[in-house]
Amino acid sequence: EGDRFLQAANACRFWPSGRGIYHNENKTFLVWCNEEDHLRIISMQQGGDLGEVYRRLVTAVNDIEKRIPFSHHDRLGFLTFCPTNLGTTVRASVHIKVPKLAANKAKLEEVAAKYNLQVRGTRGEHTEAEGGIYDISNKRRMGLTEFE
Repeated sequence: EGDRFLQAANACRFWPSGRGIYHNENKTFLVWCNEEDHLRIISMQQGGDLGEVYRRLVTAVNDIEKRIPFSHHDRLGFLTFCPTNLGTTVRASVHIKVPKLAANKAKLEEVAAKYNLQVRGTRGEHTEAEGGIYDISNKRRMGLTEFE
């Protein structure tokens, strides 16, 4: 039950067997296995220290890739089950409270489109914002480097 595209691709077959999530004690680093992608690697924390979040992520990805090489295509980038994640596969997001933009949804969408950003609710795709807090992330992943 859920996403019809994932169901059509048999991504939900044998649910929930063979899936799981691993995390550190502080829950600032998580690896989600076989949900939508084979591995979803997440680094997160409260506050504004994006450098620390990024360093933790890069260190972990490099350690994992030494043991399990990721599939990469010269033209498409990193290969994943979900085509929206092709390319860098990096979705960097912040939860941010923007009450004035939340009151003017058209303006929020205009600003997001101008800067190639995706706006989601705080509980992920197809959810509404709660208390004016949105999940804002990069929309583009193809044809860019991780730093772009």
